[in-house]
Amino acid sequence: MKSRLIGGISSYLTNLECYCDESFVTLVQGDGLILSTTSGSTAYSLAAGGSMVHPQVPGILFTPICPHSLSFRPLILPEHVTIRVQVPFNSRSPAWASFDGKDRKQLAAGDALICRMAPWPVPTACLIDSTSDFLHSIQDGLHWNLRKTQSFDGPREQ
Repeated sequence: MKSRLIGGISSYLTNLECYCDESFVTLVQGDGLILSTTSGSTAYSLAAGGSMVHPQVPGILFTPICPHSLSFRPLILPEHVTIRVQVPFNSRSPAWASFDGKDRKQLAAGDALICRMAPWPVPTACLIDSTSDFLHSIQDGLHWNLRKTQSFDGPREQ
């Protein structure tokens, strides 16, 4: 699993009850939620305000999409947890789950999506090594921390 997007397609605010190992975490109110592995949907999670995480860091990215609260920030959860995202029984509209941008499925009121990491990692091919490739990728692909050097506009010494 690279990423799962859960959200609505109507003009209603999406409400999703989120649980981590059967403990209530939060009620997502916003456009939706991205759940992904660290090697998964980095670009989409990043665009929604998520963190850049090295792909060898075991964990699950929990990234809200346009949350209806300024205090709702992304989380990185440990690899061993089970996440359950449920459409509340009093939901005004269904939610939709998309898996890696494909296979969209409707979630009606009361339906839940269970997400956990597989016990077997997927091997990845590296040009150099995973850290060098990751850093090269964010520097070249995202121009991470790249900025133009400012010109000096102050008085010049003679």
